[in-house]
Amino acid sequence: MPDHLHDQLVFTPADVDLARSPLAGRFAADTYVLGAFNPALARLPNGNLLLMVRVAEALRQPVWDGAVHAIRWEDGAYRLNGWLLSDVDRTDPRTFLVAGGQWPTFGLTSLSWLLPVELSADGLEVVRVHYDRAIAPAADFQSYGVEDPRISVIEGRYFLTACCVSAQRQGTCLYTSNDGLDWALQGLILDHQNKDMVLFNGLIGGAYWAQTRPLGTSYPAYPPGAKWRAGPSINLARSPDALHWKPHEQTCIRSHAATTSTARLGGGAPPVLTRIADMEGWLSLWHGVEPDGAIGIYRTFWSLLAPADPAITLATQHSPLLEANAALTAPLAEAMYVDNVVFTTGLIDAGDHLIIASGEADLACRITHLSKDALRPS
Repeated sequence: MPDHLHDQLVFTPADVDLARSPLAGRFAADTYVLGAFNPALARLPNGNLLLMVRVAEALRQPVWDGAVHAIRWEDGAYRLNGWLLSDVDRTDPRTFLVAGGQWPTFGLTSLSWLLPVELSADGLEVVRVHYDRAIAPAADFQSYGVEDPRISVIEGRYFLTACCVSAQRQGTCLYTSNDGLDWALQGLILDHQNKDMVLFNGLIGGAYWAQTRPLGTSYPAYPPGAKWRAGPSINLARSPDALHWKPHEQTCIRSHAATTSTARLGGGAPPVLTRIADMEGWLSLWHGVEPDGAIGIYRTFWSLLAPADPAITLATQHSPLLEANAALTAPLAEAMYVDNVVFTTGLIDAGDHLIIASGEADLACRITHLSKDALRPS
């Protein structure tokens, strides 16, 4: 049986109807879909799959009057703010750096909102797009949008974490649902700069657990010759109610000094409890970034974590599980603005194989059916 049983793009920018966007008619400027990507994934009560797609909506002509403009949500309205071209660096197509501050300061070239897309049970066909249940900015900590959702199903209830971006903070907010379609915002749950909080798909010792990835501007060094590389790591936190979180003392996954392919890393899909290579554990799919140009090369890696203590790694593989697939995005060549990026954000255990949802090239949604035999511990 081949490792890749199926691999395709299931949702692209062309599939988004901007006439039904939450931003439609809210300001006098044309927009387009920069990307429809990094989707959360969950099984709905009817057996179909839910793909919660991040839609990055951008101004078609962001530059006028000598300034580059960005869309921001503020006080219930969408506003177009401008920064002088002489004060910005537009090297990265996703952001622009603003000069003159004591800290690295940036604006976003798009504003993101979340679109529920219902797929067939195998995840390979679109059944319905639920524009009426889209998630858009609704609080001041979401002024630059809602990004990179992940969904976990715990005790029959749906939990969606997402990165919320504003000038005040970058944190994680939580939405909950009883059916996977009607969502209620519960507010901020992590207040430090953290873009990759994913909840485990189940309780551990009666508590909610999550992987986190806080960022900093500097990191103390490991001693010379250590097997680990200083930098961001995937940490753990636990909670009695999914709202109030305490960091776990032991780190979960660290960057290995022997390779540059995981020089930077972060959470991917919410871990699921399954069996890999005759071992039961929490399967965690995470991303590693190899330095290369302005953005880097994003790949997906895996680790199997102990059922009762996810700080313990039972098995892992040093080669990537998924890499960017240029053949998939070849028909979208004119819309490409980055390459060498696969960012996995959803995982379903389908018995002898896995259904994996990823963002491909920050552009489209990719579904991969992968045999569990592909997970070969190093």
